[in-house]
Amino acid sequence: MDQRASPLPDLAGLLGEIAAGRQEAFRRLYEIEAARLLGIAMRILRRRALAEEAVHDALISVWNHAARYEARLGSPRAWLHTIVRNRALNILRGEARTELTAEIESFDAASEDENPEEISSRLSDADALKHCLERLDPTPRHAVILAYTQGLSHGEIAARLGVPLGTIKSRIRRSLIALKECLG
Repeated sequence: MDQRASPLPDLAGLLGEIAAGRQEAFRRLYEIEAARLLGIAMRILRRRALAEEAVHDALISVWNHAARYEARLGSPRAWLHTIVRNRALNILRGEARTELTAEIESFDAASEDENPEEISSRLSDADALKHCLERLDPTPRHAVILAYTQGLSHGEIAARLGVPLGTIKSRIRRSLIALKECLG
């Protein structure tokens, strides 16, 4: 009985075919790598639903950017693992950012029709938080309020406020640091 291992799949070839838009190659890549990618995401995120989201997002990125793979920079498998790892870490960072709200104090549910100033004015039980929020400049305050009362992503906030994404991310980060210092 011949017990030789099956030949390694040609992942670089599959990535080339995916770059050309061949769905069958993408399906084959999925069959070969999805379980391994899910394992990587699970080790980082420790929750299956989040790990599946990370793999899904990573595979969409592979479909859209397969042409960017460069064999001289590393193996196709390492490239795939890096994409899913980075996506899982981004999800993990986003979740950690969300957990900061428990430290501050939760806001009442807000409707999408309310503007950030109206929301800020109804924070009756959070006088200290309200005071600290009022010390922030209007745009960063609006960004923080939109993120934590309406659950908007940084991208959605950037679009709503007409500000570049990187600017919103840094403003929210600096604002959360300022709020923590003010409340501390």
